[in-house]
Amino acid sequence: MSLILSMAAFALAASITPGPVNIVALSSGARFGFRASQRHVAGATLGFVLLLVLMGLGLHEVLKLWPFMTRIVQGAGVAFLLFMAYKLATDDGRLNAQEPGRAPSMLYGAVMQWLNPKAWLACVAGMGAFVADGEARLVWQFAAVYLVICYLSVGCWAYAGTFLRGYLSNPAGMRLFNRVMALLLAVSAGYLLLP
Repeated sequence: MSLILSMAAFALAASITPGPVNIVALSSGARFGFRASQRHVAGATLGFVLLLVLMGLGLHEVLKLWPFMTRIVQGAGVAFLLFMAYKLATDDGRLNAQEPGRAPSMLYGAVMQWLNPKAWLACVAGMGAFVADGEARLVWQFAAVYLVICYLSVGCWAYAGTFLRGYLSNPAGMRLFNRVMALLLAVSAGYLLLP
């Protein structure tokens, strides 16, 4: 039982802390509401768990053979974060417009995890700590624990955004909020470029 608690603690620490996926969940909750944000939450969770399982079943060995692939993923992730920051920064802030836009999709959430260097680091660190020998039973056990914790963690960020929605009912407030979120995403991208 202590192994499962350790896995859960690791999953919670890695999932609940601020990062690009959680910033988008917060922003989506504020702009589109909790229910509409559930597609992003589910996609981000499933995308991460798939990455975790593949890492546990041997993807990290492939990356050891071809380390340039890690740089490609990192570069794509930074570009994706900067694109999202741009989209947030240029949003007009209107919540009830005729064309209000759409909340991030399930696929968007999943792809975001695959391009998120924080997710890759969490997978490598988690598998290294709990499933170093690649035992399939432990990989699946860790994935099951992570599935629940990650969903609840990202969901908390979407819920927090929904709570903020009442305070952001005017376009100027929403524009300011979106620009702060854009700045946080850009800072996250910049941080990932540091050696």
